Amino acid sequence: MRHQRALRTALAAITGLTLLPATAAATPSTGGTRFHQQQPAWQQCTPHPDYPGIQWERMECATVQVPLDYREPGADTLDIQVTRIKAKEPAVRRGVLLLNPGGPGGLGSSMPVAVADNRIARHFDLIGFDPRGVGRSTRLQCEGQDPIDQNRPADEEFPKIAAEARELEAGCQRAGGRMRPHISTANTARDMDVIRAVLGEKKINYLGYSYGTYLGAVYGSLFPQRLNRSVLDSAMHPDWLYRETWKHQSIAAGENVEVWSRWLAERDRTFRLGATPAAVRRTLDEVGRKLAVKPVDLLDPPPGMPQLHSVERSLFDSILTWSNDRPMWQKLGLVVGRLRELTGSKPDPDTSAALGLLARRAIPETMPGAYYALNCEADWPSDLNTYYRDMKVFRDKHPYGSGAMAAAPKPCTFRGFTPPEKPVALNRNGYPTGLVIQAEGDIATHYAGGPAMARRLRDHLISVPDDGSHGLYGHNTCVTAKVDEYLINGVLPGPRSLCAGSPRPDVPADGEPVAPQAQPGSLADGIRSIIARYRLDRLR
Repeated sequence: MRHQRALRTALAAITGLTLLPATAAATPSTGGTRFHQQQPAWQQCTPHPDYPGIQWERMECATVQVPLDYREPGADTLDIQVTRIKAKEPAVRRGVLLLNPGGPGGLGSSMPVAVADNRIARHFDLIGFDPRGVGRSTRLQCEGQDPIDQNRPADEEFPKIAAEARELEAGCQRAGGRMRPHISTANTARDMDVIRAVLGEKKINYLGYSYGTYLGAVYGSLFPQRLNRSVLDSAMHPDWLYRETWKHQSIAAGENVEVWSRWLAERDRTFRLGATPAAVRRTLDEVGRKLAVKPVDLLDPPPGMPQLHSVERSLFDSILTWSNDRPMWQKLGLVVGRLRELTGSKPDPDTSAALGLLARRAIPETMPGAYYALNCEADWPSDLNTYYRDMKVFRDKHPYGSGAMAAAPKPCTFRGFTPPEKPVALNRNGYPTGLVIQAEGDIATHYAGGPAMARRLRDHLISVPDDGSHGLYGHNTCVTAKVDEYLINGVLPGPRSLCAGSPRPDVPADGEPVAPQAQPGSLADGIRSIIARYRLDRLR
């Protein structure tokens, strides 16, 4: 979900690519002994100005070389940044645990710090890495800007949206045309196997979030004898590469708004947004139409977002995706109420600060070039009318989250390269049963992806009903305990098990006894407290 006020120019930055004479093509492999016998020079990681706020000093860093093209292992190479935190108790060490945050194209080198305070840190060397094209590895970005997000564009705007996607693809191709065909999930999995060999391990254990679940499944499919225990948290649907994943993000956003609307309607005396779910949604549309005519000005831009000065309808539609986080329901309802009552474009300072906090997650950062290259490893429809028909449906029926943009043409519609291989067929044939984890209201990877991935791999599934979290290990105590027991001791929960999610706010429904309530404080402070308490800014 991207928004015009978050656009940044991404300059071409391809560094660390070593060019050697090309050799004859061959079947992809992991490059043989040349790469497997590397001796990495580990040293304490140093901070990087592009990635502030990370405790680099807690980790060791090293660089590993991999082939650009595994069919030509004697030709060009890429640098892969690898990080680690050694097991705290060597006497009970159980090997290495490779980690991936998702994305695709997410910064993986910081992942060991993210889980270093969990039980697994006693037993595993925690291994992070920036996938090819990302972060401190040989980096790929695109020239130009992300297409402007318009959740509810008019029909006549569709060709402009397509033209922007075409232009971005051309910029990506200009910046990294030589590298882009080789930025693939299969090659990232092959890089993981080089890392395994360089670490001197016969097998790895794996914990991946979001897109990282697909990466882990691909690794297990390519290298089943080299994967031990695997945890796939917030799984991608194995058959939704990648357009259907985009579309189902807006579908999931609407499903969460529907559940939240029912909760608000049951508490109409508190929120005054409507006594039925349909009435609540009419109120949301009323506020959205108001913002389309007269956006609300923020008194101060949110920290780290100096370009954000107002909230208009598309951003409001994206802000409503907070309905996936149940603890935020009360505060989100109060924000909608204040916007409804606002007669001008200037909110009070508390409302302005609250909107800024909510907007920060609704506007993610511009993605690196690896993101688009990976999305393009699967084929996309080439007929623009297919997109235009879907955009009309999503604009009218699934307007929240990215709305119509979830179904819009993307750079991959105009893919400027031919992938050298098809996506890997997923299977589990030769490595142990793993765990898949999925929250019912996940808006990044729709719940359907969890059961589908578990069926495909014959893995066990932990479901978290009435919860919209994306990334549950280390956040949900029940999930964390089950995963720890599996990774450390090899004990799986039942084939299909449940964990309770984060609680809904304790606001009595109409007709229920009302306990004495403390005077409400700052709305913005309340939102900050919920974000901190439930770690709602994780893995975004």
